[in-house]
Amino acid sequence: MSADPASSHPDPTPRLAARALSRGDLRLLLLSLLGEQPAHGYELIRQVEHMFGGVYKPSAGAVYPVLTQFQQQGWVRVEDEGGRKRYHATEAGRLHMKDQHYELQQARERVRDSARCITKAHLPQDVRAAMSQLKQALQARHGQWDPAQAEAAAEAIRAAALAIHHGRPRGR
Repeated sequence: MSADPASSHPDPTPRLAARALSRGDLRLLLLSLLGEQPAHGYELIRQVEHMFGGVYKPSAGAVYPVLTQFQQQGWVRVEDEGGRKRYHATEAGRLHMKDQHYELQQARERVRDSARCITKAHLPQDVRAAMSQLKQALQARHGQWDPAQAEAAAEAIRAAALAIHHGRPRGR
């Protein structure tokens, strides 16, 4: 029996190896985001998606029931804006956030770590290898930089970041 040739190549779009959010973190994250500013449910979904570089997006079926629970608990109030609901943290919600400050902070850190791992896992292998080469080159300096070398390295990195951001390879 021969092996499937497609199975010998890595999947070009890797699946999430683990859950993007730990149990209860979506609740804490949504509450934290509402503590920063009022938002529509869709805006909250987009904010979380942005945190994960677009590789994870919570479903409306996960977000809206949580917002309804927040409203029932008195942590948010809802303002109707032309058929769309905007959620605002209430004083009770802010007090709850203050009581849960440590848990909110820990959830934010878990989200940052998870987002970083998931985003990195979705980078093409060539990009991960190049990032590793860059890190090794920087570490090989052993902290020995004169101002001109540091500025040249910083400028090269900024130029590469700008080219990547705008979808243009350097030198073209």
